[in-house]
Amino acid sequence: MDWWLTLLLLMGPLLLLMMLGMPVAFAFLVVNLVGAYVLLGGMSGVEQLVINTTGALTSFTLVPIAMFMIMGEVMFRSGIANDLLDTLDKWFGKLRGRLAFMAVGGGVLFSTLTGNSMGSIALLGSSLVPEMEKRGYQKPMSLGPILGSAGLAIMIPPSSLAVVLGVVAELPIGRLLIAIILPGLLMAVLYTAYILGRCTLQPEVAPSFDVAPTSVRVKLEAGARNILPIGIIVFAVVGVIFLGLATPTEAAASGAVATVLLALFKRRLSFDIFKSSMFESAAISVMVLLIVAGAIAFTQLLSFTGATFGLMDAVLGLPFDDKTIVLAMVLTIVVLGMFMGPLPIMMITLPIFVPVVEQFGFDPLWFSVLFLIAIETGSTSPPLGAALFVMKAVAPEGTRMGSIYKSALPFLVCDFLAIGIVFAFPEIVTWPVGLMFD
Repeated sequence: MDWWLTLLLLMGPLLLLMMLGMPVAFAFLVVNLVGAYVLLGGMSGVEQLVINTTGALTSFTLVPIAMFMIMGEVMFRSGIANDLLDTLDKWFGKLRGRLAFMAVGGGVLFSTLTGNSMGSIALLGSSLVPEMEKRGYQKPMSLGPILGSAGLAIMIPPSSLAVVLGVVAELPIGRLLIAIILPGLLMAVLYTAYILGRCTLQPEVAPSFDVAPTSVRVKLEAGARNILPIGIIVFAVVGVIFLGLATPTEAAASGAVATVLLALFKRRLSFDIFKSSMFESAAISVMVLLIVAGAIAFTQLLSFTGATFGLMDAVLGLPFDDKTIVLAMVLTIVVLGMFMGPLPIMMITLPIFVPVVEQFGFDPLWFSVLFLIAIETGSTSPPLGAALFVMKAVAPEGTRMGSIYKSALPFLVCDFLAIGIVFAFPEIVTWPVGLMFD
């Protein structure tokens, strides 16, 4: 059977089942079982696929997913995240657009703790947007900064999506977690520059208002109490990898332990909070691992049937230069993000895109970072980006989807600028990795 027909027979039903509303994990399961039975010689093919998938799922490289989920749940349920917002509020003082800057600062801090962009949107949206609108902030400066900055959870360690990408693409998790740091900070800088420029040129979008003066002493005390301990958690995840003291899996476990200990130290971790955090993180982890299992099996099915290699040969034969094709891949991910969630996009496209990128001779870590930025961009892209609907759920009553769409657009421009900069200067990705591992 021709490779393109095999690819059509596998991809067509998968996309159709997802469009009909079937959960992603079960859509993969149906297509994998039927595809393996039909294309790989009946039950023997199914048994081999199950054996290979089981082996992949028992890898310790998947453990960080559960650990990062625990960190996020404990952080939000114990109220430590709200402490961070209170401290940022004291630090920014009377700065024009201070609440918008708080959204970016909160997005960066929460991303280093949780790796959960939707959770960041829910927390920042429910806590900051009502206060912003009460102070006269217009929609572009109340909704937009939260939509943009919450997506940084994908781009700053710990990032559960980065771990999933590393597993599916068979990339070293430690290198990938280090590779996303500078691009994530670059995105935060672009958001901050836009907010500063917009507030300077159009002061009416973020009216200034009087706030109670806070002494330097109070600011330092709040920072020492609420920000400094967070540095310990960041070190427990990223620092131990930098110093070569732990593998990414061990670093994820140490980060989870550090988060629980911090909540205990602050006397915020009751038995009920601990229990609900464990159960919720387990439920989310199981869902993610089911999808990962389906994606791994689907990847192997494409490889065994020759569809991956056939597509790769076809792409290599296109009359375009290599970078143009890679850029087209990145833009395809953004477009898909307007209609699908990050995990389905990742699972469907990675098995096809990564072999092509490697065949071109590009660094797969560089492409993976572009992939993650594009995933984040797609999740906030109209009309159906998932982040937009999370914002709608937590925004004040009467907020229209049109307003959310318009608020997201300037930050989408910042995301595209980040894609362009990383695309043009791969050293942003490769330099810290080389500094750490070479």
